Amino acid sequence: MKNKILKIAIVGRTNAGKSTLINSIVGEKISIQNKKINTTIDTIIGIVNIKEIQLIFYDTPGSSFLKSSILESKKLKLNLWNGINEADIIIYLIDSKKININFLFDQLKKLNETRKKIFIIFNKIDIIEKKNILPFIDQISQTFKIESFFMISAKKNVGINYMLRNITKYSYSSKWLFDKNEITNKDDKFIINELLRETLLNFLHKEIPYNLDIKTSHYKILKNKNFKIKQKIYIPENRYKKIILGKKGEMIKRIRQETQKKISNLLKAKIHLYIEIIN
Repeated sequence: MKNKILKIAIVGRTNAGKSTLINSIVGEKISIQNKKINTTIDTIIGIVNIKEIQLIFYDTPGSSFLKSSILESKKLKLNLWNGINEADIIIYLIDSKKININFLFDQLKKLNETRKKIFIIFNKIDIIEKKNILPFIDQISQTFKIESFFMISAKKNVGINYMLRNITKYSYSSKWLFDKNEITNKDDKFIINELLRETLLNFLHKEIPYNLDIKTSHYKILKNKNFKIKQKIYIPENRYKKIILGKKGEMIKRIRQETQKKISNLLKAKIHLYIEIIN
């Protein structure tokens, strides 16, 4: 059999569950998950191979900022549209509990301009009855040409295999773009940095996590197969240091322990993690 590929952009409003979906599809945590807005900044690629077909998923930043003219949104917009332009088809993911039909129609108008096939996925059907979604499908179908509708729960891994089987029909003959065992375009250091960023988003408030830069400065496999990792958090203002450290160093201790646990789950090994704050 000839190899085939299909490139898919996963688009949707912030917190629709895009990162959870791509992690479920790939079977590993490659994209961080958090309820704060714009958790995903870079375009992260997830890869899954089904027999002779390689599916390449672009996990794009939340599309809620598309109308924004704020300077900091420019990178997010660029990464979103890069993912869309690279893709063959578009999956628009919707949080079934928070359907805003006016916002959705505005987004679909923009996506229709790409002239790419659009698939709509209603996520979180484990917490809402399917019959409540049917009127929205009817409204959308009357206004836009949608290739297919799917109902899934990314968190519970419900309906994902059915969706994958259906979209593979749109694959086409081509050499695979990634090796058989690759699951993402990002290396371990990038994902480790993202895991620390996810923890910072969980524990810190307001604008602080978005103003921090993270770098893995040391990454070594020890003789006993454990890992020694050093990460640096670069802060733009000295006042952040006190907040990140917390009272008697309790906050940074929690951040280190939580991140260490996540990295251990990723690498399937014991982790010795050291975090340094640099102004």
